[in-house]
Amino acid sequence: MGGTFNPPHIAHLICAEEVFDQLGFDKVLFIPSARPPHKNYNEIADAQARYIMTSLSIDDNPHFEVSRIELDRPGRSYTIVTVKELKQIYGNDTEISWIVGTDAIIDMPSWYHIDELLTICNFIAINRPKYDPSLANPKILKNVQFMKVTNIDISSSDIRKRIKNGMSIKYLVHPKVEEYIYKNGLYRYDKEN
Repeated sequence: MGGTFNPPHIAHLICAEEVFDQLGFDKVLFIPSARPPHKNYNEIADAQARYIMTSLSIDDNPHFEVSRIELDRPGRSYTIVTVKELKQIYGNDTEISWIVGTDAIIDMPSWYHIDELLTICNFIAINRPKYDPSLANPKILKNVQFMKVTNIDISSSDIRKRIKNGMSIKYLVHPKVEEYIYKNGLYRYDKEN
């Protein structure tokens, strides 16, 4: 499960747990993106902070792991490069599935080397409130497995707005993540301010 995890929230955890349960995976690997090509960098917390928050979120789940694979690699965080590195680490015969939200599949035609990526990695699209998967490119749709998970309307961007507006984020993120955010003053202001 890749993403900026800016910050990681309980919907990430619930979705990953349900995918793990329903598909019988060996584990779910959370991969915080260091330099995502499609994101506004002014709104992204430091990569190390996002790695720590993701680690804190999954610490009590034995079948979840967090990886630094994109954080330790220079340059943009392209999924195809990550998947190829994972194949080297775990073996070419290892089946890798990438968990994305339906919002991501709409943008997938713009992903770096998407045609090749679709041949070396399975994609599992989980439902996201307010996103219609039928808007995705038909070529993408035929290469994605859709999975219904508990529909929880939480987003990292909403959590960041709540923090900036002095509102509570209790129960939206893992308690250790909430503590880390407040202790380190994350998301109080945009980086440009």
